[in-house]
Amino acid sequence: MGVFRRTKIVATLGPASESPKVLDRLIRAGVNVVRLNFSHGTADEHRKRAENVRAAAKKNGVYVGILADMQGPKIRCGKFKKGKTMLTPGQHFIVDGALGLNDGTDERVGITYKELVGDVEPGARLLLNDGLIVMDVVEVKGQEIHCTVVIGGELSNNKGINRAGGGLSAAALTDKDKEDIKTACAIGVDYIAISFPRDGADMDYARSLVRAEGSNAGLVAKVERAEAVLNLDSILEASDAVMVARGDLGVEIGDASVPPVQKRILREAPKHNTPVIVATQMMESMCNNPIPTRAEVNDVANAVLDGTDAIMLSGETAAGKYPVEAVEAMHRTCIETEKQPVMPSPSTRDPRYPPQSVDECIARQAMEVTHAMPIKAIAAFTQSGNTVLFMSRHVSRVPIYALTPLQSTAGRVTLFRNVIPKPISGDYGPSDAQRATKDAIAVMLYDKLVEPDDLVVMTLGTPMGAAGATNTMKIVHASSVFEA
Repeated sequence: MGVFRRTKIVATLGPASESPKVLDRLIRAGVNVVRLNFSHGTADEHRKRAENVRAAAKKNGVYVGILADMQGPKIRCGKFKKGKTMLTPGQHFIVDGALGLNDGTDERVGITYKELVGDVEPGARLLLNDGLIVMDVVEVKGQEIHCTVVIGGELSNNKGINRAGGGLSAAALTDKDKEDIKTACAIGVDYIAISFPRDGADMDYARSLVRAEGSNAGLVAKVERAEAVLNLDSILEASDAVMVARGDLGVEIGDASVPPVQKRILREAPKHNTPVIVATQMMESMCNNPIPTRAEVNDVANAVLDGTDAIMLSGETAAGKYPVEAVEAMHRTCIETEKQPVMPSPSTRDPRYPPQSVDECIARQAMEVTHAMPIKAIAAFTQSGNTVLFMSRHVSRVPIYALTPLQSTAGRVTLFRNVIPKPISGDYGPSDAQRATKDAIAVMLYDKLVEPDDLVVMTLGTPMGAAGATNTMKIVHASSVFEA
């Protein structure tokens, strides 16, 4: 990992990557956060994966965050008696809410979401298997949705169904999700991703369930519904991070609409201090090939240039043939892209977005200094992680070290662009700011993060020990703190 990379990499665990040996290689290749996909696997399997991640991270002397991704109300067709059917354009086909989930034929198939019958009308368009198959609704009769196939192809068991343009009434959290949230909280994950939220109220409800379990995990909203795009501000305000989940989003709003929505999210999120993950098919060809396509490299690079906090691998690391190579390809793409000139974020000096707290004000000033002086590093004492979150909203080449005694905070900041968690002692008293400063610089010198003559920005709260109490910024020569 040698060279410092500002953009974080999220890798999905699965059969190709869950073994301790491969996990070790993934972490050494540069993975910052692992994703546990709760659409697959049992509670025990997820628990074991989390244990293996923590063991591999400890072995490599780094923190790796854990993101639990809820399945959500994914609407799927049932199974076919023959395993699949072939649909042709112009064919009549029935999506049958009354049919058994194992009784599909060449003429009809069952569905997991029985309420779909009430959510469509003649003229509605259904997209199956990630939009590869297209049907138009011509009639709704009882529990039967009669369709005409527009774009055909092979339809096999359990493929997803979306309605073009959105408008489904399914709640964001299913009964399965509610049980999975309990499991994720018990595991002690750092983030929980909520699938198909419609607005901020869905995220508020999810947060209430997480807090009821005694967990302080961050909530990630997956933007994949047309309604979520319409309610983007409320989702950004109610979430600790957002994921541009381009698969289902592209099916609902159309593939051509995804790039401008992605850019809009990356443009709006900093105003809410909300980190962003860009996901889905970023290096899809590496499921089967050892190198990415040039288009995939461009996709990753553009997300980095637009200021994303993280980029995510899904099937590439979960089930692909080259999971480690996919991480390595992302890493080198980020490194090369991050060599491009950077400018301060517009909101750094923009009076329309004034800081809302003392710690946010301190964070902004610290980032201003990095553009005015040859600062080598920022060392930020933090209990909650808020100060380094505020710092990470602004573009800078200077690494931000989050000095925290709390493992939960160290896990949380693994998702923040440009932020590296560093453990420190938690035994400082209210008046121990000078001792804490010396200890922090000593660790940074020992780890060769800075040299004795380097300038370091320090931020902390005095008195020490309170969350959200950062009120001090100072610039020090690394060696000078030992002369006092």
